Amino acid sequence: QVQLVESGGGLVQAGGSLRLSCAASGRTFSTYNMGWFRRAPGKVREFVAAINWSGSVTYYGDSVKGRFTISRDNAKNTVYLQMNSLKPEDTAVYYCAAELDSRVVQSTDQLYDYWGQGTQVTVSS
Repeated sequence: QVQLVESGGGLVQAGGSLRLSCAASGRTFSTYNMGWFRRAPGKVREFVAAINWSGSVTYYGDSVKGRFTISRDNAKNTVYLQMNSLKPEDTAVYYCAAELDSRVVQSTDQLYDYWGQGTQVTVSS
């Protein structure tokens, strides 16, 4: 079992930055991969970024590449999403997720086993 709690969302102007955090508990954090997804109103859930268990491999969705950075601190059982140059189209509920079974990072949400409750990010124009 893994429990995930996101924090750090909020309202920011276009061009600004936010850092999301996701605190994990339960199974040993350094043994599984992590991902961030988002869902905007009226849209399907979208892959944002993923990171492998050690932090040595990262993968990004095309819409955030070059603006967002995923990282993790295994000593703190936490994964982060640094979001820079935010755009109004980044407005969504952001979810972190844990993927326990694969040796490679995944962008498909169905492969993730545990999810947080989500945190709202709103970018004003």
